[in-house]
Amino acid sequence: MILSVNNQPLAAKPHILVVDDDNRIRDLVSRYLKDNDFVVITAQDAADAREVMKGFEFDALVVDVMMPGETGLEFTNSLRKESNLPVLLLTALGEVDDRVTGFEVGADDYLPKPFEPRELVARLNAILRRTAKKQEEARPLKIGRWHFDPNHDELSDGQDRLRLTAVEANLLRALASRSGEVMSRGELAAICGVEAGERTIDVQVTRLRRKIEEDTKAPRYLQTIRGKGYLLRGEDL
Repeated sequence: MILSVNNQPLAAKPHILVVDDDNRIRDLVSRYLKDNDFVVITAQDAADAREVMKGFEFDALVVDVMMPGETGLEFTNSLRKESNLPVLLLTALGEVDDRVTGFEVGADDYLPKPFEPRELVARLNAILRRTAKKQEEARPLKIGRWHFDPNHDELSDGQDRLRLTAVEANLLRALASRSGEVMSRGELAAICGVEAGERTIDVQVTRLRRKIEEDTKAPRYLQTIRGKGYLLRGEDL
């Protein structure tokens, strides 16, 4: 028997894990997402979320930042060591520096409280579309020791594999699609669906360099072109 809701199989619906220590917010978010055709499971903190994730697979996480014990930022940073699962952070902190910190630890989007529930749904749908979309025009590239296949969110060298976040992978796909050409920060932000502006692209470039460059102070492959943007130097495979 195939489980279904409104005649749509549950397996076809996006599965979301909502992690928030506030019972009221957690229940409100859960009910609204369910009303908009998401399958939702909730967790009250990071430890609870880890237990839930042992038994279920999710398409994305909605995580509160200000949780007791392990914060949402710490949880996201830890998650990035083993998974590229998309994460949308919820927080009362809405300043630019706070949003940039969220992106630095690997978040895919950032929604300050209070928020309009329809915006949460729209942002989740945008994340899921970006995650599902593969830029077929980008060919596999060799970047230093690493091979990058645009159809996978990881780097490999034949032995080791290095996971990329969804934002990092989208950025690398965009650069790989025009390897050897300069792309502006604004253009990259638009392609990657990053709404926090060009500074966020700089943060993601810094994260990528830590993974692909031997010397981040003198990058050979992901280069800054002063006043213009960024350029990726790779070899077709």
